Amino acid sequence: MAAPGCHVGARARWAAAGPGAGGGEEAEEEAEEEAEEEAEAEAEAAGGGALRSVFPRDPALFADAFPVERRYRFCGRLLRIAQHHGPRLGPAACVWEAALSLCRFLEEQRFDFRGRRVIELGAGTGIVGILAAFLGGDVTITDQPAALDQIRENIGLNFPREAAGRPRARALVWGRDEGACPGGYEVILGSDIVYHPPSFPPLLGTLRRLCGPRALALLCAKMRGGDGGARRFFRQMLPPYFEVQLLRREAEEEIEIYRVTPRAGGDPVEGDGGRGEAPGWGCPEGD
Repeated sequence: MAAPGCHVGARARWAAAGPGAGGGEEAEEEAEEEAEEEAEAEAEAAGGGALRSVFPRDPALFADAFPVERRYRFCGRLLRIAQHHGPRLGPAACVWEAALSLCRFLEEQRFDFRGRRVIELGAGTGIVGILAAFLGGDVTITDQPAALDQIRENIGLNFPREAAGRPRARALVWGRDEGACPGGYEVILGSDIVYHPPSFPPLLGTLRRLCGPRALALLCAKMRGGDGGARRFFRQMLPPYFEVQLLRREAEEEIEIYRVTPRAGGDPVEGDGGRGEAPGWGCPEGD
């Protein structure tokens, strides 16, 4: 006999009732149907438990974003960078290798942005602009409106609210918003922003609008898309308006860093052919 509260099967209930209790064959058929239903329910429950062990019922697993915070060190500074992976931000959520390559380049070439107006385009996490602010620049970090919360969070992780030199975040959609954005920037930074060919014409227009006559743009990109991709932008679209110089090529990652200056402008701001070695461009002492 089952203990109180325990499950008793349909076939056992029919057997306990005896042959005269339920109309012979009909009762036996009903008992068999009930037994099959109960067996299916038990199998489903067992399977559900197995699935739950593989896929825990954790609402966080189905959230719109998966936040991750990582730390990077450049120029003696520790940068804390949050990345909200998920469909809302897409590629903008990540610190891409090209951004780290540009940060390493700024560190190795001992750039000093003190007294310079700096803007980062297509910033995503804002890591390059944040480093430029640590290097003394008056920095504006820009991207699509959806990325601004992540950028502002990362600014807050690295700069107290009232800190001197705290960068600003603002929306900038290429080909649409640059008219409302003040031009005359001396330094334009961009990492992995040259990958989607339909965006090349508005990006070119944005660069032409924002660059001052003596501006320096440092653009770092992974060479995606073959001859019709990033190479076309640097080798065909920029040259009619800008002097373009390849500064570094990282063959393993297919990443290239370019120095871009307006053709009609004066001397480049760093005054040393793009190498960043002139006096006044040293890497300030970190913490």
